[in-house]
Amino acid sequence: MIKRPFFGFGKPKLKYPLLEDVPQDAIIELPVPPKVTLLLKRPPLRTDDLILKTGDEVRTGQKLRLVDGSEDYLVSSVTGTIDGISEYIGYLGQRYTSISIDAAKEDEWDHEFSEVGNTPNPETACGFLESLPGGSDFATLLNFQAPVNTVIVYGIDKDLLVTTNQLTVRTGIEALVKGAGYLKEITHAGRMMIVVPPHLTSLAEKSGLQVKAVRPTYPNALPEIVMKDILGEVVQPGKSPEEAGVGFISAEAVAALAAAFTDGKIPVNKIVTVVKKDHSVVNVRTRIGTHVGGILDALHIETEHGDRLVLGGPMMGNTIYSGDIPISSDTDAVMIQGKDQVISNSDTPCINCGECVRACPADIPINMLVRLLENGLFEEAARDYDLLSCIECGLCSYVCTARIPVFHYIMLGKYEFARSESAEDSNV
Repeated sequence: MIKRPFFGFGKPKLKYPLLEDVPQDAIIELPVPPKVTLLLKRPPLRTDDLILKTGDEVRTGQKLRLVDGSEDYLVSSVTGTIDGISEYIGYLGQRYTSISIDAAKEDEWDHEFSEVGNTPNPETACGFLESLPGGSDFATLLNFQAPVNTVIVYGIDKDLLVTTNQLTVRTGIEALVKGAGYLKEITHAGRMMIVVPPHLTSLAEKSGLQVKAVRPTYPNALPEIVMKDILGEVVQPGKSPEEAGVGFISAEAVAALAAAFTDGKIPVNKIVTVVKKDHSVVNVRTRIGTHVGGILDALHIETEHGDRLVLGGPMMGNTIYSGDIPISSDTDAVMIQGKDQVISNSDTPCINCGECVRACPADIPINMLVRLLENGLFEEAARDYDLLSCIECGLCSYVCTARIPVFHYIMLGKYEFARSESAEDSNV
């Protein structure tokens, strides 16, 4: 998978996995977990303001609103009883409202979506399908203030060792065909295409979408690289692809869209690639909100003190501190690293070897940028050293000879810079 350039001159050659033959049991179906935890990206409100209470009964596929009149909602992935509502602090201090549900073994489906979901349209999509499995925020494709003219479907996975979207193309091409049709009706995009590794191009053509092959070398599947290589467009620093009129959605989300309108049920299952300690992978289908520890128990994967759990792949994933962290709609992978595989970061100063500069696909002067970030000079880093041009591929940390956690410094820098910008805007 990994080839290093001679004498370090050039970019590392990290190869995406290529999913060839797919056996019948390619996806292991996990049973309904005894408990799920759902996360809403907003801090909890006062208990007196909540219309949801501990002890309330919920049904599978039911929209859960915290307060009357709010546009924010969650979808219950199980039938059961609300066990608790609390605050959860996520990566980089992101505040969530956490709703835990004790699940029953059998599903009792809510019928609200089936009563209004016969016709695919933006209102139905926003009202029920904002968090499709495989999609972090389906609503971004429906932002009418910045209309999306081009929709790109991911038939390749962005991180290494992950095979979720390739698996969807391999096993669900019929669903992709239907989902692509629904997606066009909902978004009214003038151009739709699917990006896949070269060996899946002939299969992807059955989707009816324009097919583009992506060279299976990391990080060619990241949105900014796809836009540059395939569309010939460059995302401006600090801007998103959607602001440039280009929306991205995973093949899994497109297939889930087809299932929603075909079955009249909001999809509540997520395909997750589990990367074991020996780097072998297994794909499972589980309920959104299932705890990571529950997946490991179902697969009989044991962990010990010093092992590392990662949500996501090896380059872009986030380390988690507990197996009680839930699977979200956009969790494509869970990776387990044995304690003997974990390479500790160092507080060694930058030795100015230049490896990070050579590896950076955005041509950022990382060696200078990290010096400012280490000293908390976030505005200067954004103004003078292209902090906002980072596409968050993690290659800088991968090649760093001094083992400086460069990627983490960059993520912190972006977060703190956004906070300062928000504070200034609120004071205007």
